[in-house]
Amino acid sequence: MKRPTLRTLLPAVPLLLAIWLLLNDSFSAGQLLLGLGLAIGVAAILPSARPLQARMRRPRAALVLLMRVLIDVVRSNIAVAGIILGPEDRRQRSGFIHIPLDLRDPHGLAVLSMIVTATPGTVWAEASPDHTVLTLHILELTDEMAWHRTIKQRYERLLMEIFE
Repeated sequence: MKRPTLRTLLPAVPLLLAIWLLLNDSFSAGQLLLGLGLAIGVAAILPSARPLQARMRRPRAALVLLMRVLIDVVRSNIAVAGIILGPEDRRQRSGFIHIPLDLRDPHGLAVLSMIVTATPGTVWAEASPDHTVLTLHILELTDEMAWHRTIKQRYERLLMEIFE
């Protein structure tokens, strides 16, 4: 096991201390010392709980992905509002689709699952045990191939650039 260094501990300690103080709703000297001790201890243990470290290979691609996700979340919110407030027959088109995945990095798969779940109208339903097929539930499934293109070209391609 790799020993934690000050460089790896430092970013987590203030955040963990702030969370401790907020949860206890106290800024007393005792809570500050106890929280600091717990924050250092937890920060020292965390790296061993997550042995596989992510490496971002293309930060620019991550910014492009972030902008795409933000735009898609806004668009999806508008579309879901239209489905809910619109005619009832639009609510009858939901379904599951299966999308083959080329992405293998576990961090990239985790980010893809967060993107899909954060986008209204879509839910990550399942990934095959070997992570080669993704099953999504789509609220308004009118064009399955459009969803394949969206996942493969808008998200997966960029995630592969970032993590693989």
